[in-house]
Amino acid sequence: PVANATITPGPQAHQVWAGDPVTLRCSVQVGSAPVTFTWLRDGREVAQGPLLELGDIDVGHSGTYQCMATNQLDGHRVFQALSPELVLEVTPRGHWGTAVAVNIGRALLYLVLLLAVIGGCHWWHHRDIPHSPPDPHRAPPEPPVPLEEGEVLDTHVVGSERVG
Repeated sequence: PVANATITPGPQAHQVWAGDPVTLRCSVQVGSAPVTFTWLRDGREVAQGPLLELGDIDVGHSGTYQCMATNQLDGHRVFQALSPELVLEVTPRGHWGTAVAVNIGRALLYLVLLLAVIGGCHWWHHRDIPHSPPDPHRAPPEPPVPLEEGEVLDTHVVGSERVG
């Protein structure tokens, strides 16, 4: 008689991503040929044969899977062995994509804040304030040459009038 039906890959709980290809194999440790295999999902028959090829799965494939191995001896006695349950949990990829988008958004926000801090520091260090007292060993600048009436300096007209 058939005995010790098992499903591979195990263990009893198996988590996969939507879109992943999944194939389950049923085998028995003991049993005279011919052995037939029936696949059950949530207690209902879904397929026959030692392999259950689900292909690219989606959330609808989630459920509890078992295989039942059957053989017949002496032409009339039927023996069955039921495998332990395998709980298949299919996780949609949409959650993963959302998590990646959120993390990319956070990274971009931190990058913008970092650039703002760097820009602020750059502005702070380049303000128009005296940074140090004048160097006493440096020659004083030449006095400016007096401008004449109507002469243009920095696009401003300078007039000279004597007051009083």
